[in-house]
Amino acid sequence: MQKITTFLTYDNQAEAAANFYVSLFKNSKIESVMHAGDAVMGVSFQLAGQHFNALNGGPSFSFAEGISLYVNCETQAEVDELWEKFTADGGEESRCGWLKDKFGVSWQIIPSVLGELMGDKDPEKAQRVVQAMLKMNKIIIADLKKAYDQK
Repeated sequence: MQKITTFLTYDNQAEAAANFYVSLFKNSKIESVMHAGDAVMGVSFQLAGQHFNALNGGPSFSFAEGISLYVNCETQAEVDELWEKFTADGGEESRCGWLKDKFGVSWQIIPSVLGELMGDKDPEKAQRVVQAMLKMNKIIIADLKKAYDQK
């Protein structure tokens, strides 16, 4: 069992959120649903093999951007697919690869190449990548590489 588990508290959308997230990532599943009578109280689930818990806590609970879930993407196709699905049906785009899903949870959809390019030993190349990223909502790998290769 993993030592630290992310615990997400929703108004009353825990099961819908868990089912949505599980549909987006390989190696994901609903592990259990806890009921109180006919009402769903909580859901245990895995995303890409990582365990999460979700609870229906009532309207006093909401999410803030001070915490987000970071998704490391290997390809532009993966970035595009997740971005489209997370921002559909009421999700909101933000800057620099951040978004909020339709449940209000903040996510970072980030290609792994971003860290590689920003960590380049040449500070001018790295800075050009940072400046390009700061202008983006969804991260576009080709645009990062173009900024990196500029002379």
